[in-house]
Amino acid sequence: MNYIIREIRKCEYPMLSDFLYEAIFIPEGMDKPPKSIILQPELQVYVADFGKPDDWCFVAEIKENIIGAVWARIMNDYGHVDDETPSLAISLFDKYRNLGIGTALMRNMLQFLKNKGYKQISLSVQKANYAVNMYRKLGFEVVDEKEEEYIMICSLR
Repeated sequence: MNYIIREIRKCEYPMLSDFLYEAIFIPEGMDKPPKSIILQPELQVYVADFGKPDDWCFVAEIKENIIGAVWARIMNDYGHVDDETPSLAISLFDKYRNLGIGTALMRNMLQFLKNKGYKQISLSVQKANYAVNMYRKLGFEVVDEKEEEYIMICSLR
């Protein structure tokens, strides 16, 4: 599958809401929540007013269609560890998952943030999410464990 990874364009920022919804982990056998769930303040922190100085996003594109995104920003989200560490979010549309595109997006973002001088990046992921294995392969380590989720950090040094 031929795809490119590039920085998001300002006119594409509204698409982050679609990818935020796609990032919601739905355990097997559960119904998807209504799209309005992303309007909750604890989720809006991922996308509201995107484009500030510490906001970064890369998208995966196939034939001029964006099919996935990885973005990072310093925010007080589920994966927050401190005010110098960006938190990460990633998602792809269903039919593009498990093809290595997410891993490529992640590698791109990790290298970019390292080049920008960030020391580490964090994320929150539900324990049952298959993406935990991808994060571990990319160097993320569990630093905190809650009932249903891990807080993971990847050192960028």
